[in-house]
Order: sequence, then structure tokens, then C-alpha cells
Amino acid sequence: MSFMQFGQWQVHDGTGRRKYVSHGERRRFLAAADRLRPDLRALAYVLAYTGCRISEALSLGPHRLDIEGGALIFQTLKRRRPLFRRVPVPRRLLEMLLDLPAGERFWPIHRATAWRHIKAAMDAAGISGPMATCKGLRHGFGMHAAGQAVPPNLIGKWLGHASLSTTVIYLDAVGAEERGFAKRMW
Repeated sequence: MSFMQFGQWQVHDGTGRRKYVSHGERRRFLAAADRLRPDLRALAYVLAYTGCRISEALSLGPHRLDIEGGALIFQTLKRRRPLFRRVPVPRRLLEMLLDLPAGERFWPIHRATAWRHIKAAMDAAGISGPMATCKGLRHGFGMHAAGQAVPPNLIGKWLGHASLSTTVIYLDAVGAEERGFAKRMW
């Protein structure tokens, strides 16, 4: 029961280890990504700042940049019919993407290759365990958004969730967030 327990995703694996990157791990990951070549650095930033799936990131091209609106447009790949979602991103990330060579897609590589590059950046950042993956970045995005009091409907929209019941899992306060609530009670 490593990713599902009682039919629902859990924030911890079967041994109790976190499956999402913490805020500090995300900072270290991005610092390690800053040492990558520009295209891989941009990929790492897209994953960290949008919570998209690796395949969704790899399908991005210049035509999916909303420069004026400050967002990336992702096709949600876990749906039968085409569905696009707009995810706001920092201007700095848009500039990184605009600096990449023009082509149909920013990263014309296989998802396994992209995964290996992200994993290497995780290793360089000293992050290991179930959270040291592309999916760990996605879950970290959801947890961070919930910790910043982003409304659940926006978190679900940005992550491309079909159901709010999937999104509310990120609202389960854990770690520092839970300790903050407890501290206010004490």
C-alpha cells in the first residue's frame, strides 16, 4: 500500500515517509537546478512552480505560454477529452522558457530521460526517499499551496484534478503546518 491506502492517496508511504518535497527541499532542488544546462533548469522550475505531471511539462511549447497573463497552459493528460488549464507562474520562469531555442516543444526528450535528469538534481540537492521524484515535486506543490491558504478549488484547477476529493488530501495539515496549528492551541 505505498501509494494508495483504503482507495485514497496518502501524504506518506507505507513506512510513514513523506511523499512530497518540503519547502526547504524545494529550495535546495531549485539551487541544484540552477547548475543545470538552461533547458533542464527550465524543466525543473516548471515542475516545481506548477505541480504539473512530467508528461504535461514535456508537451509544453512556445504556443502554450501566456506571456501577458503570466501563465503556462497545460493539457491535462489524465482526461479522455482535451482539457486545458492555465497555471500562473513567476515572470522569471516565463523568461527562462522564452530564452530556450524555438521549436514545437521545449523538451523533445522521452519522459524517462527527463525523469533521470530531475532525479540527478534531487541527488545533487541531497534529497532522497519517496519525495525525490517528479511526483514528489507535484505533491510538494499541492502541499505548499494548501499551506499558503490557496483555496482548494484553485489548487485542484492548477493540478488538473477532476474531483475536489483528490485536492482535499493536500489540506491535511502535516509537519510544520500541523505544529503551527498545535502551537496556536497551546
